[in-house]
Amino acid sequence: MAAFTSLPAPKLLKSQRERIPFSVFPPRSPDRVDAARCRSALSRSGLRPRGGAGPGAFPAPAARAAAVTASARSREAMRRSLAPSQLAKRKAGDEDEEEEEDWQPPTSRKRQKAAGEAESGECYRSPFRKPLAQLTNRPHCLDSSQHEAFIRSILSKPFKVPIPNYKGPLGLRSLGVKRAGLRGPLHDPFEEGALVLYEPPVLSAHDQLKIDKDKVPVHVVVDPVLSRVLRPHQREGVKFLWDCVTSRRIPGSHGCIMADEMGLGKTLQCITLMWTLLRQSPDCKPEIEKAVVVSPSSLVRNWYNEVEKWLGGRIQPLAIDGGSKEDIDRKLVGFMNQRGLRVPSPILIISYETFRLHAEVLQKGSVGLVICDEGHRLKNSENQTYQALNSLNTPRRVLISGTPIQNDLLEYFSLVHFVNSGILGTAQEFKRHFEMPILKGRDADASEAERHKGEERLKELISIVNRCLIRRTSDILSKYLPVKIEQVVCCRLTPLQTELYKNFLKQAKPVEELKEGKISVSSLSSITSLKKLCNHPALVYDKCVEEEEGFMGALGLFPSGYSTKSVEPQLSGKMLVLDYILAVTKSTSNDKVVLVSNYTQTLDLFEKLCRNRRYLYVRLDGTMSIKKRAKIVERFNSPSSPEFIFMLSSKAGGCGLNLIGANRLVMFDPDWNPANDEQAMARVWRDGQKKTCYIYRLLSTGTIEEKIFQRQTHKKALSSCVVDEEQDVERHFSLGELKELFTLNETTTSDTHDKIKCRRCVNGHQVRPPPVGSDCTSDLSQWHHCADKRGLQDSVLKAAWDAAVTFTFHHHSHEEQRGIP
Repeated sequence: MAAFTSLPAPKLLKSQRERIPFSVFPPRSPDRVDAARCRSALSRSGLRPRGGAGPGAFPAPAARAAAVTASARSREAMRRSLAPSQLAKRKAGDEDEEEEEDWQPPTSRKRQKAAGEAESGECYRSPFRKPLAQLTNRPHCLDSSQHEAFIRSILSKPFKVPIPNYKGPLGLRSLGVKRAGLRGPLHDPFEEGALVLYEPPVLSAHDQLKIDKDKVPVHVVVDPVLSRVLRPHQREGVKFLWDCVTSRRIPGSHGCIMADEMGLGKTLQCITLMWTLLRQSPDCKPEIEKAVVVSPSSLVRNWYNEVEKWLGGRIQPLAIDGGSKEDIDRKLVGFMNQRGLRVPSPILIISYETFRLHAEVLQKGSVGLVICDEGHRLKNSENQTYQALNSLNTPRRVLISGTPIQNDLLEYFSLVHFVNSGILGTAQEFKRHFEMPILKGRDADASEAERHKGEERLKELISIVNRCLIRRTSDILSKYLPVKIEQVVCCRLTPLQTELYKNFLKQAKPVEELKEGKISVSSLSSITSLKKLCNHPALVYDKCVEEEEGFMGALGLFPSGYSTKSVEPQLSGKMLVLDYILAVTKSTSNDKVVLVSNYTQTLDLFEKLCRNRRYLYVRLDGTMSIKKRAKIVERFNSPSSPEFIFMLSSKAGGCGLNLIGANRLVMFDPDWNPANDEQAMARVWRDGQKKTCYIYRLLSTGTIEEKIFQRQTHKKALSSCVVDEEQDVERHFSLGELKELFTLNETTTSDTHDKIKCRRCVNGHQVRPPPVGSDCTSDLSQWHHCADKRGLQDSVLKAAWDAAVTFTFHHHSHEEQRGIP
């Protein structure tokens, strides 16, 4: 038989060899197997081979037969020793032997060496690989302190879902499974930086035994996702809003007015309020099911983006900014029919116009909260929008307005009455008890008794309203934003403008139509004509051609060959100054500019100027769709965008836009309502701005524009008086002086500076600086007054001074840039 080829067997100790399975040894040849069996059998039977160790040393065949027989007996004995009865006997014998002293057989040198290695910990079961852990007969014990520290370190590690980049819930809730144990807050109230809106009263041990465990109030804690980004004044605002809408500030009333100035984060505060009310309450359940946000159409998409930005997909708002009547009705019906703890789309964002047209659908059910952005639209309680919103079935109402007082105190009453009906009485009671005494006391011609009575009624009004109104000024932003330099620039009229202006005043007699400082409807067209003339003569050229009232015979004043197809900046003082400002800015910096006007015709002139100068621009007015507005704003704010100018119509949704891509803004013409101008000017100086901001408010010297600006000052003084509680507002203008709208002062450098009777200026030149601590929110008499360009801080305006500037008021927001977070 052919022999099997095999690898040499490893040299092992017998004890090691017996532990290793037979399968690890290489196969032997048949002759070697027979020889091994014979030697084993002979050794047990006492026989000896005749010599040698090879296969030929055995006697054949008798010896071979004896060996086979001995091997068979050995296998039989092995099988018997494994029988259950034999195993039981051996087990009993082993237990008896354990009681005696262990007997150690003599060992050879090799075994002694192996034993020494085992004691030293270097003995291994196999020479081919080491075990996974060191073999030792002694257990390793820690002391109690080390053990406790080790267990604490294990238990202190929070559970994490073993999925890479997992940011979802940690399985605190399971579908259909009620959480066992005591009720608890949704978020940890003791976490560092937690914003706690409600803290349950501390219960004594006796009260804890008596109270129903299912009725124990819990903490209300703002979601840490939002509380981590809220600034200190915003945390205070969220707490105020929550206290008001939950009737904890005024028992029985659930509304408030958020009257913070622009740029303080009113939107973020209201989103935090909505998210908190939708998720939790002291009763361990959501406070409300649904909320409605009503805003100007231009801000619907902005609200949607803000919710997505701050809540990161945790909620899906429903924004309605267009569509057919049937489609909108279907969406609104679906929104109102939502019920339960987890409403799919709990926030509806809708414009004022759409809400008014579809109010019947929303009035069929109830809503937990309504938020009215730019709430000064509700100043008239007689209009349809006010009535539609007031009939909405919701007790919780929040009104957002950076300028709650705009024209008179009765409008202010309408806003307060909307959020908290009855706290100021009826409209007639308010007018008799508050409005008339306060206005009489604020008039420059008021007697001492009238002023004293007005101040008393003012304090009473403030004490009532401050319980539901929160107001912070933009000086808070000085901690987070760069410096803002605000400048009121008076520009002289050109000879053509002066002649047209005087010609109009000779022909039109609107002064007689003014009654008690109020403007009648018939004189509005005359005012509009004069305002357009101050912007540029091209805006009244058609009226001159048609020889309308006030412009008869005025066509001959225009240069020969004049055409409106091309803009001629030299025909308008303000346009000439604007042309210089844009040219100097473009050539000396990479700043971008926002141009704001009340008239689309003026924006048309801006476009012609930009095309002539080859400036890249974008334009936003009432003709642009909501979706397109959001896209062009995002593009303009990008640092890589090439657009230099953003043209904005203040009548077409300038409110709420974020234009931080620009840091210079030009208000080309003033508005009767100071709120519109304030809103427009706040587009660039807001969160995210990194550069020093420059605001230019252009006025035509000695014209109706200065009168409008003075009227704004009177309204702002009234607003400061009621909302900001400033008792030292200057009483500069009487209502009688405001009747002088249709006059032209050709000799003055600034009619406004003449009216304030400045004591810091001598012969029109400032000799004393403004008071310490004053800024651009202070009264105009506390600003810098410049009759020449030496006192200006803005190098661009210095370069444009000689074009047509006659006087400038300017001031900054704060002393220096104190860092941006």
